[in-house]
Order: sequence, then C-alpha cells, then structure tokens
Amino acid sequence: MAEWTDEVFAGVDWYGRELAGDVFVRCTFSDVDLVEATSTGARFEECRFGNTRLNASRHRDSAFLQCVFERCSLFDAELDDCKLTGSTFTDCDLRPLTVRGGDLSFVGLRFADLRGISVTGARMREADLTEADCTGATLARVDLSAATLDKAVLARVDLRGSDLAGLDPRAVDLAGAVVHAEQAVQLARTLGLDVR
Repeated sequence: MAEWTDEVFAGVDWYGRELAGDVFVRCTFSDVDLVEATSTGARFEECRFGNTRLNASRHRDSAFLQCVFERCSLFDAELDDCKLTGSTFTDCDLRPLTVRGGDLSFVGLRFADLRGISVTGARMREADLTEADCTGATLARVDLSAATLDKAVLARVDLRGSDLAGLDPRAVDLAGAVVHAEQAVQLARTLGLDVR
C-alpha cells in the first residue's frame, strides 16, 4: 500500500500491477499502461487519466472519485462494487465493460459509445447519459433516478428492475428495450395513458 499526491506518471509501464489499498490524490496518468492491472480497495481522487490503457483490468471495492478520463481504453475491464462518483469519460473506449454493483452517481458519459456493456445492481443517480448509445446493453437493477437521458439510444437494452422514474420515453430511443410489466405501466403513464 502506498500513497501519492500531485504526482505525474507519464509513459510508465504498470502492466499487470496490483494496487491493494493504494491512494492517489490529484495525480496525472499520461500514456500509462495499466493493462491487466488489478486494484482492491484502491482510491483515486481528483485524478486525470489521459491516453491510459486499462484493458482487461479488474477493480474491486476501489474508488475513482471526481476523476477525468480522456481518450482512455477500458476494453474488457471489470468493476465490482466500485465508486466512480462524479467522474467523467470523454472519447474513451468503454466496450465491452462489466460493472457489478457500486456507485456511478453523477458520472459524465455524454455521447459515450456504451453498446453492449453490462451494468447490474449499480447506482447511476443523476448520471449524464445525454446522447449516449447504449444499444444492446444491460442496465438491470440500476438506479437511474434523475439521470439525464436526452436523446440516448436505449434500443434493445435490458432495463428490468431499474428505476425509470425520471425517464421520458419521448426523449430516448426505446425500440426493443426489455422491461418488467410494472415498468411498462409506469412508462405508459408518463406518456399520459390511462392504464386500467
């Protein structure tokens, strides 16, 4: 376990590195190789990741709080019970990505390509998914309350068990999306239908 503050990591090779309880505060990661890295109980706070490769990395009970990811690759990455509260992703390769549990509230995923990703049992309260393409994704048992979903593509998305209270079906593409009967009634009422 180690702790770094205001450090710059540029061009370093951390392939397969194990980060157990490590803490990074306001650090910058530029052109860093974190392919197949693992983290358990690690914390990244207000860090900036640029052109960093996190392909096939595995993260458990770790936190990426208010971090900025730009042009990063998380191909085949897995996040189990992690916190990404307030982090933003711009021009990142996020697929395929698997998220199980955890808190992605206030995450910025505007215009993100999220086709086919899997997010289950997570909180995404007030996440920004404006114009995100989630075609064929799984967003099951996800708290999407107050999430921004304007012009998002949710075609063929598995939304079963998710909180869709703030979803305006007129503002998104829901073609072929999978929902429970109760959710279908909720969406119909949002459209002003009298469900009897």
